Amino acid sequence: MENVASQAFKAASRSLLIAYLLLLVALPIATVYVKGFSLGWQPFWEEISGSVAWKSILLTIKLSVVSTLIQAVIGTIIAYVLVRYSFRGRTLLSSLVDLPFALPTSVAGLMFLTLLGPQSPIGDWLHRIGIELLYNQAAIVIGLTFVTFPFVVRTVQPLLEQLDASEEQASYTLGAGRGFTFRHVVFPAIVPGILAGSMLAFSRALAEFGAISLISGNLPGKTMVVSVFIYGETQNFRPEGAAALSAVLLTLSLAVLWTINALTRRKGRLA
Repeated sequence: MENVASQAFKAASRSLLIAYLLLLVALPIATVYVKGFSLGWQPFWEEISGSVAWKSILLTIKLSVVSTLIQAVIGTIIAYVLVRYSFRGRTLLSSLVDLPFALPTSVAGLMFLTLLGPQSPIGDWLHRIGIELLYNQAAIVIGLTFVTFPFVVRTVQPLLEQLDASEEQASYTLGAGRGFTFRHVVFPAIVPGILAGSMLAFSRALAEFGAISLISGNLPGKTMVVSVFIYGETQNFRPEGAAALSAVLLTLSLAVLWTINALTRRKGRLA
């Protein structure tokens, strides 16, 4: 009797999972693709290859790559510090890592707008020395780096915690320096986490809207990213154009997620 109840529970759980994926994930994604190609391949290509649209795609990819590279380096360093060192305020710093997940991105944009604007002391000082960090591509990189900040840290941290610290101590005992030990002992063990976190950060950066729309200036062909262009298409009652650009972002994100899963499966087989 208990076995029958267990099987029934598993079947119900499977059905619930499938229904959830179909209704809240697969169906909306399919709707975007259907709408994007509703007028045919040629109109779809014309939408994404238009001058402003294509420049927004290239700009989004380029700046997402830049912010991802920053995250790969800074996120790895922060994860290492949080795991390997004990210091006052470490718990607070660890909790702040997740702040971009909890903070609405529009609030993040307003935060940078207030911090770097000409009326703030920091913004005024930067303006005086000739540095502008608002309404340009640098502002976009700042916004993308902030909203994707937790990904690399949180994927690298568990791998560092699993790595036996005695291996590092053995390397130090044999006369190796910290740099050599990190490159040859620590880094190979955390590479999968760096790659997975970086790809998640890249996928997240592709679709950022809230923070970027406030601090980029949204200049067509110069500082307009794809998400802002899509919003403009919807406001201009061009749902097919918005769906076409959304399909491009969806395809890139799905490709990134597929790559992460493939790397994870490969790592599992090698282990």
